[in-house]
Formats: sequence, C-alpha cells, structure tokens
Amino acid sequence: MTADRFVPDRLVEQACAAAGSTDFGGAELGETWRDGLARLCDGLAGEARLNDLGVEIAAMDIVRALTHRLQIVDWRRTHADVAAAPVSRPIFIVGQPRTGTTILFDLLAQDPALRPPLTWEVDHPYPPPGPESYDTDPRIAETQATIEMSEQIVPGLLAHHPMGALVGQECVRITAGEFCSMIFPVQYRLPGYARWLHHDADHGPAYRYHRMFLQHLQSGVGGQWLLKSPAHLWQLEALVAEYPDALIVQTHRDPLNVISSISALTHHLRRLASDESSIEECAAQSCEEIVVGLQRATALRDTGVLGERQVIDVQFADFMRDPLATVRALYAELGRELDPAAEQRMRAHLAAHPGDHGGKRYRWSDTGLDAGSVREQVRGYQQRYGVPDEELR
Repeated sequence: MTADRFVPDRLVEQACAAAGSTDFGGAELGETWRDGLARLCDGLAGEARLNDLGVEIAAMDIVRALTHRLQIVDWRRTHADVAAAPVSRPIFIVGQPRTGTTILFDLLAQDPALRPPLTWEVDHPYPPPGPESYDTDPRIAETQATIEMSEQIVPGLLAHHPMGALVGQECVRITAGEFCSMIFPVQYRLPGYARWLHHDADHGPAYRYHRMFLQHLQSGVGGQWLLKSPAHLWQLEALVAEYPDALIVQTHRDPLNVISSISALTHHLRRLASDESSIEECAAQSCEEIVVGLQRATALRDTGVLGERQVIDVQFADFMRDPLATVRALYAELGRELDPAAEQRMRAHLAAHPGDHGGKRYRWSDTGLDAGSVREQVRGYQQRYGVPDEELR
C-alpha cells in the first residue's frame, strides 16, 4: 500500500543506514524538519494520487534529502572550519516563476566571479566538490543520466524546463532537506502541504539549513554565491533575516501569462509521478500562490524592511528585448564591473540557447481561469511595479 511507503520513521531509518549517522543537526537547526516530513508524508499517501513509479520516486526523494542532511551535518562536525566560514553578500534572483529568472541566472553564471550551485553538487553534495575535479567528477555523469531518464519517462519535459548536471540549480532543491520547500507541491499534488507551507510554516530553519548547505559546498569550491528560486519571493523576510547583506534581483512579468506557463510546467512535472494530473488543477493552485506571493512581497518591500538598494527590479519585457543591456544595467546597480571576457561568455551562451519564449507550450485557455477576475487580483502589483499587460497566449 502507498501509505506503507511513507511512514516517516521508516524513511528516517533508511537514511540513517545509508549515511551511517543519526545526527540531523538538531543542536544547530532544531527539529522542525520532522513536522514538515510528517506533513509531506501524509500528503503523498493521501492526496498526491501517485502511480507505482511515483511512489518510488517520492520515497527516494525523501530518503535522499534525509541522507544528504545527515552527511552534511557529519562533515560539519568533523571539519570545524566549515561552520565558521561566512556566506558574504549572496545574490538571489527571485520573482514569479517563468519571468526570465532561469535565463538570467544562467547568464550571470557565465561570470567566473560568481558561484552558482550546480545541479550535480546539489544532488550529490557529499563529499564537497573539489577544485581539481569540479568539471570531471563522476557524479556529473550520474546526475546527467538521471535527468535524461526523466525525459524518457515524460518526453518534452526538458523543453518546458531545461536541466543539466552542469547547470545552476534552484534553492528549493536545497531547502528540501528541511522539508519546508516549494519543490514538493510543484512536483506532487499536495494541497494540504502547500497551504501549510505558504501560511503556517516557519521558514527560518529552512534558511538556516540553506546556509549550512552553502557552507558545505564552498568548503570545497568557493566564490560569491549566485542563487535563484522564485520560491524566495514568498519568504523574503526569512531570507533577509538569515542573509541581511543579500542582494536581491526581482524579475517582473504579467502574472496571467506566468500562471498559464507555470501551470503547464507543473502538469508536466507531476506526470512523472502521477497519471491523474490536470492543467486546470495546477492552474488553480498556481493562481492562488502567485497572488499570495506578489501581495506578500509587495507589502514587505513597502514596509522598508529591505534596504533601499537591496532589491533591484528587472522587467521581463526589457530583458527579452535586450538581455545584455539588461545585464549591464543590473551590474551597474550591483556595483560590479562586467568583465569583457564574462560578457563574451554570456553572448556565447545566448547564441547557444536562443529559446522560443514559451512557444506553444502553454495557453491561457487551458487553465480554466477567468482572466478578468485574476487581472483584478494582480492589478495592484502591476501598477506598483509598472508591469504591462501582455497578450494572453
């Protein structure tokens, strides 16, 4: 039975056996992860509508996240310098999903002065990466094989969301180890978990674990962190509480096309684990989350909690029209020099990844939502940041 595969204590036992440790970092992080794990397991067993493959994928995801946490805590215990190392002035790219955050992240990652967490090292963080084998580590091929297998199971997945072992990874893959992460309700149908995550969960421990993860990785390969996840938009207060010197780049786009795009992506992701996903259901969840996220982030910014120059705004339309001009303006705001060699690498990346700006992969008509009603809910956000209406796809 599905429920038998999602008994938290059994999953914890499997991870402890794999890691050879039982210390989840409670002395430093507390035990809030257990509540998140319990809620996640309840949702996977009772709400996610998993198929047989989905049960195995989800159980493996949980054990892997637990195992990584155990390994990172153990490494930290035996390498005292890791915990003492600062994470200075990290740059976070936030904004609604599907607003250019990924291509902006990938472009900035071409700058050797910035350090993105790559997919392979986030998926296989133990032991920390080493500079001498950073481009040749066997974990790279293992990660790439897993990604290609996902494409075989759900053809077209990588067209919706390009992935690769040597591509920067989102922070939601990191905070999964606290079981307080948006990766779960995107990948699986988890309405109860999603409500808890957005309205009741304490995200402070998730950001403390996030810092611990970065310290672990940078103990092998250092640099100024370049980070990305739309999920940060919902939790900016917790982010700056943990990283008060963070630099935040917020991207802006018409939320209606965002909702239809993320709904199509969520539907494709869920098809890995379920035979009962629908774009309409994904759209209803995405709409609720987008509205909450935009309202929450706008209200927080208007309180002055964030420094006057701590957040830099980037318009999706400007970025799509002239990516490098937008990057140059962004660097000026960040107080950085755009090295000519870094700019050339960015140009080469754009030439190799032209994209189709969504193509025909999503349509508003598929969402089942009323455009006028949603427009009213996001109008305040659009007026606040000067975000124009787009023609609905």
